[in-house]
Amino acid sequence: MIDIPEHEFDDLVETAVRGLPRRFAELLENVVIVVEEEPTREDLHALTHAGDELLGLFRIFPPLPDQVVIFRRPILRIARNRGHAVRQVRETVVHELGHYFGLDDEDMAY
Repeated sequence: MIDIPEHEFDDLVETAVRGLPRRFAELLENVVIVVEEEPTREDLHALTHAGDELLGLFRIFPPLPDQVVIFRRPILRIARNRGHAVRQVRETVVHELGHYFGLDDEDMAY
């Protein structure tokens, strides 16, 4: 497992969000993006294959803001190096925001 300190990982997530195309970023309403260390047992029920790592999750909490959750340790466990971690963070942010926009896993490229 590679090591990226929490504050640097948070910066990677912020960079991924800032890198969204403007037309999508402007449509984000009532959603927060948070980083958590590990998924909970309940979160792991979202996995389709046993043994997979859960890298992110989209949570709906009406009337509170919805959440896009990025899980730090699972991403660091699968990353081969820092560059791979950076790409994985971006892909996970984009993927989970795809759920925010109503897309299913099958509808997304990653």
